[in-house]
Amino acid sequence: MHVAILRRVPDFSISMDVYADGLVQGLKTVRPNWTISELHPIAPSNTAFKSLSGVQKYYERYRRYPNRLRQVDADIFHIIDHSDGYLSGWLHRAQKQNVVTCHDLINLIQPETFKGRAIFPWLSMTLWMQAVKSMRQADHVITVSAHTKRDTIEYLEIDPQSITAIPNAVGGQFTVLSSAHRQRVRQKYAPNTEAFCLLNVGSNNARKNISAILLAVVSLRDAGVPICFWKAGADFTGEQKRFIRDRNLQNEVRYLGKLSDTELIEIYNAADCLMAPSLYEGFGLTILEAMACGTPVITANINAMPEVAGDAALLVAPTNIEEMAQAVQKLYNQPNLVRALVNKGLERVKDFTWEKTAEQVAQVYEQVLP
Repeated sequence: MHVAILRRVPDFSISMDVYADGLVQGLKTVRPNWTISELHPIAPSNTAFKSLSGVQKYYERYRRYPNRLRQVDADIFHIIDHSDGYLSGWLHRAQKQNVVTCHDLINLIQPETFKGRAIFPWLSMTLWMQAVKSMRQADHVITVSAHTKRDTIEYLEIDPQSITAIPNAVGGQFTVLSSAHRQRVRQKYAPNTEAFCLLNVGSNNARKNISAILLAVVSLRDAGVPICFWKAGADFTGEQKRFIRDRNLQNEVRYLGKLSDTELIEIYNAADCLMAPSLYEGFGLTILEAMACGTPVITANINAMPEVAGDAALLVAPTNIEEMAQAVQKLYNQPNLVRALVNKGLERVKDFTWEKTAEQVAQVYEQVLP
C-alpha cells in the first residue's frame, strides 16, 4: 500500500509535527512493507511585504498544493490536520480515498480564542470553517479522543460510523532521568532548594488558562508554600507580565523560553508538578509527556483531559483557583500521594505508544480501501 501523509508547512505547528513524525515512524514499524510518502505545501520565499507573503501562502496552500496532489499516485491520502480538511473536497472530486485527523474544534466551539492568531483574521476564520466542514467529504475521520469525536458529531453532523477515535501517543525519548541529572537542572532554574516547582508547557492562548495558574501561585505564596512556576513554550502575555510585576512574583515565576527536546525532557524531570488546567483541549499531550518523565500532573476535569489522565492525575475545576492551589498543597505535603501518582502515570503511558496508534490508523486505511 502507498500512503501519502499530507503535512503542514514544516515548523508551522510543533504539535502537528509531533503527530506527523510519530505517526510516520509508527506506520513504518507496524507496516514495514508499505510505502509512506510525506507531502506538504511549499513555503513562499521571504519578501519585504508581509501582506504579499500572506497572499503567497494562501495561494500555495489553497490552489497550487491541491492541484499537485491530484497528480500524486497513492492508495490513500491522510490529511493529518483538520485545518487542511478542505483537501478532502479536492481529493474526493479527484476520486482519491482520503482520511483526515481532527484534533479539536476549538475555533468553532470557542471562536474568541482565534483572535490575534492570523494576518487576515476574517479570511483565516472563513477558510478554517470551510476546511473543517469539508471533512464531511472524507472517506473516514480520525479524532484524537472520544471527546473530540463527540464534538465532531455534534458540530459537523458527521456520521458516527465514519469516525474513529484513536489517541495521540508519547515518544520514547520522554523518560525518567537520574536523580543527579534532575538536581543539576533544578539548581539551574529553581530559586532555592526548597522550592516546589510547577511547570506549564505550550502556548499562551487564553484557553491554556495561564492567568489562573498565576492566581494560584499568589495564593500558594501567601499560604507559605515555597512555590515557583516555570513557563516553557510561548512567553507570558503583556497582561500576564503586568500581573507578575504588580503582584511581585518575579522571584516565583520564570519564563524558560522555547526548549529543545532534550531541554524539555530535563525540565519535565526537574519539575515537581505539571500544571495543565486548560479550559479546552482536544487531547492534552503534555499530560502524557510529564507522566513519562515521572512527574505528577494536575489537570482540568473537563474536555478530553480526564480521558487522557485517567486515575493517574489530580483533576480540578479549571476556573476554581482555590481548588487548584489545594491540589498543589496536597502534592507538597503528601510524598506518598506523589509516589502513587508517579507510578500510576508511568504505567498509564504504556498504553500510548506511536506503534499502537499507527496500528489502529493502519486498520482505518484498510477499512477505507475497497
